[in-house]
Amino acid sequence: MAVFFVLFAGLPAAWAIPAAVLSAPPNRHKFMRLRFVVVGLLVSFAGVLLMGLGAWLGREDSRYGAIESIGMLLISLIGAGLVVAGLGPLPSWLLQLPGTYAERLPLPFRLAARDLAHRRGRAVLAITLAMMATAFGIALTVISVGETTQSRAEYTPRARPGSLLIRSSALFAQQPFSAADAGTVQAAIERELPGVPIAQSERPSAESWYFRARAENVEIPEEAVYWDQAIGDEKLLRYLTGDQSTPYDESMAVVITSADVKVDSVQLSYEIHENDETTTTRTVRAVTARTADPHMETIFVPSKIVRDLGYQLQPDELIVDPTVRRVTVQEQERLDDRLDDAVAETYIERGFEASTGWLPVVAAAFLIALACALAAGFGKAANARQARVLRRAGNGSATAFRWFCALRAGLSALYGTALGAIAGCPAGMLLLWPLTVRTTWEEPVRVPFETPWPAIVAVAAGLPLLAAALGALLTRDQSYPPTPAAPRP
Repeated sequence: MAVFFVLFAGLPAAWAIPAAVLSAPPNRHKFMRLRFVVVGLLVSFAGVLLMGLGAWLGREDSRYGAIESIGMLLISLIGAGLVVAGLGPLPSWLLQLPGTYAERLPLPFRLAARDLAHRRGRAVLAITLAMMATAFGIALTVISVGETTQSRAEYTPRARPGSLLIRSSALFAQQPFSAADAGTVQAAIERELPGVPIAQSERPSAESWYFRARAENVEIPEEAVYWDQAIGDEKLLRYLTGDQSTPYDESMAVVITSADVKVDSVQLSYEIHENDETTTTRTVRAVTARTADPHMETIFVPSKIVRDLGYQLQPDELIVDPTVRRVTVQEQERLDDRLDDAVAETYIERGFEASTGWLPVVAAAFLIALACALAAGFGKAANARQARVLRRAGNGSATAFRWFCALRAGLSALYGTALGAIAGCPAGMLLLWPLTVRTTWEEPVRVPFETPWPAIVAVAAGLPLLAAALGALLTRDQSYPPTPAAPRP
C-alpha cells in the first residue's frame, strides 16, 4: 500500500500539479498552448504502455520469483503514475472549451463555465487534485475487488463451517500439543463450554517415524483439510462425516469420501525403526462413509491401530463439532482469555471473509476529490459583470446565485471525476495482473477479474451531483435588491 501510494500519488503530484499550473493561461481571454496537451497525452500513452508491459509479464499462470514480481509491479506502478501525470494539462484545456459555445448554453451554466475560466489558476489546481484523488480511489477499488475475487477462489477452509479449532501456537507450524498443554487446553474448554464433547485429532510425535494411509481407487482432493489421513477416536470420525450416527470400530479404518466408491481395505505404510530405508506395509479392514463437505474427505484411522504399530501419538488439534454445538464469537473471546497465547490459539471456520480495510482509504480519496471540487466552485462571482447578470436574472433573489454556485461546483467535480475515471479504470485493471502473481510453491489459481462498473459509474455520476448540491447548500446568501428602473426622460 505504501509503495502504491508513493508511486501512484507522489509521482503524479510531482509532475501533474506543475504541468497543470504552468499550462493555465493568466486569464480566460488567452488560450493555452496545445503542445502542453499533446505532450501530456504522449506521457499518458507511455504510462499505458508500461502498465500493459507489466500486465503482459504477469499474465502467465505460473510461479514467479520475488525479484521478478517486484520488478513487474514497479514497472506497472510507474506507468500508472505517468498516466495520471500526463493528464495534468487537460483541466486547463477543458475549462476553455465551453467558452467557444458559451452563447448557446443556458444562462446559469454559461455563467458558471465563464466563472471557472476567470479563476483558472485556482480552478485548474483544484480540478487536478480532484482528478488524482478520484483516479487513486477508483484504481484502488478495482484492484481490491479483483484481489477479493482471486482470494475467494484460492481460499481453502481449515475445518467444517462453524467448527471451533484449538491448535498449538508454537513457533513452528503444525507442531502438536504436548500432553500437559493438551490437558490444560481441554480443561479450559470444559470450563467455558461445560458438557460439550471435544473431538481430538492426533499425529505421530516428532520422534516417531513415517506413516501414511492409502486406499485403492480413492484420490484425496488437494484442498482437503486432512490430505494424508486423520487419526483419532469416534468423536473425530463423526466430526469428519458430519453425522453423529456414523458407526465406529477401533479396529477398522474409514474412507470418508463423496465419491460413489466401495472400499474394503486400507494400506498403511510405516517404518519399524527410525533408520529404516524401506517401509513396511499392512492392510487393515475398511469401510466407506459419505460426507457432504468435500474438504473433509480423508482416510480415518483409529488411534488404537496406529499405537499398536508402535507409534507414540500427540494431540494435534481439539475440535468442537458444529453439529453438537455452534460456538459464538463471545464464547471464543472468553475462551481466548482463559488460554495462554503462548500455548494455544483458537479459530472458528466462517468461510471466506473479504477484507474491508481498503474502504476507508477509498472513501477518504473520494472526500478529498469532493472537497477539491467545492474549493474550485465556491465563493462569489469572479467579476462584477457576472454579479450584475445574476442580479438581473434572479430579480435580486438568492435562487439564481444558488443555481450558479451549484452548477459551478458540479462542473468542477465533473471535470475532475471524468479525468480521474479515465485514468483510474485502466490503471486498476492493468495493475491487477502483477499484483496477483504468485511467489509461493502452491499452484496459482487465476480467475476472471470482476470490474465494479456500477460502483465506478456511481462515483463518476454521484460526485458531480453531490458537489452541485453542496455548492448550493453551503453558499452564502447573496441576495441583491432589485435594480431600480432607469428614470424616463
